[in-house]
Amino acid sequence: MARKKQPEKGPNHERWLVSYGDFITLLFAVFVTLYAMSQIDIQKFDEVAASYRDAFSVTSSGQTDKKLIPKTDVISIPQVNISPIPYAQYRTTPSAANRQDGKALFASKEDCRAIMEALRKKLAAIGAAGSVNVSMGARGLVVALQSSAFFEPGKGTLNAASSRVLTLIAGSLSPYANLISCEGHTDDTPLSSPVFSSNWELSAARAASVAHSLAENDNFQPERLSISGYGQYRPVADNNSEEGRQQNGRVEIILLDKGGSVREETTGESGTIRQPPPL
Repeated sequence: MARKKQPEKGPNHERWLVSYGDFITLLFAVFVTLYAMSQIDIQKFDEVAASYRDAFSVTSSGQTDKKLIPKTDVISIPQVNISPIPYAQYRTTPSAANRQDGKALFASKEDCRAIMEALRKKLAAIGAAGSVNVSMGARGLVVALQSSAFFEPGKGTLNAASSRVLTLIAGSLSPYANLISCEGHTDDTPLSSPVFSSNWELSAARAASVAHSLAENDNFQPERLSISGYGQYRPVADNNSEEGRQQNGRVEIILLDKGGSVREETTGESGTIRQPPPL
């Protein structure tokens, strides 16, 4: 005789109570643990602290009377001065060629005027007076090299004929400790060159070439030199004429006064330096 099939049980809608009961139990355990951790046994805490003080021989004042590392294991390291030389020291510690009685030789305004007169005579003697203009400015002595005489059009490297003139200029400036700023300028002719994207890059490259040439001379300190390129934005003449464009294309070698700054705007005897247009 076949067994009777038991009727299927309906779904239990109270199974969630099991999970809920587990959750409540765990939550109770967490709060019990937190409560237990918040209660500190002062006596046991003091005993542990005392054992640590004992182990490290620390007195009640916080000082230790026991050397943790034996003295024989300590190796003294000699002190080495690795601090960088202050920039200002370059202006007061030139090489022996720039010293007199232990003091640095800085060219005063009177010295700059004497250098200007001597340079003009030397340049005239070698036939370079027409391509180099020597004048006095508010910052110091200004030696302006005409770009057309020292560089090929659109080029940033000096030509072969420039070596003699720059050697003469370097010899006149090297006995002094004044800082020297090499500043490149161009006219406003648009530049078409695969090397330079604008007249800024060209003027900076020409200033760098002049600085490198000066630094290659004996007894000349490269740390005195700085370079900058102004492109066509500081003309000294009108760019509407060929003569004006030749005056604007120049590299100025400026022997700065003792307190001179490469950031000062000046007006020299050769013309007025105009401010660049606002960006």
